[in-house]
Amino acid sequence: MTSKALLEGGPDDLAGKIVPVVPPGQELKIPHRGGYEHYKVTSRHEDTQEGQVNVYRWWERTELAE
Repeated sequence: MTSKALLEGGPDDLAGKIVPVVPPGQELKIPHRGGYEHYKVTSRHEDTQEGQVNVYRWWERTELAE
């Protein structure tokens, strides 16, 4: 079973999005526009169309090295 996360904060086109969390952990690293958006798990849960999911809060962006 794949866990899912609701993204909070960060870029407008990612905020509010539900994404899979594989494997479940403390941090998500989402590739986005030539870099990565980093999200950390919170203690909060949200009821969504896809059931209850963990809320992950944006905390930083890193750029891809060229």
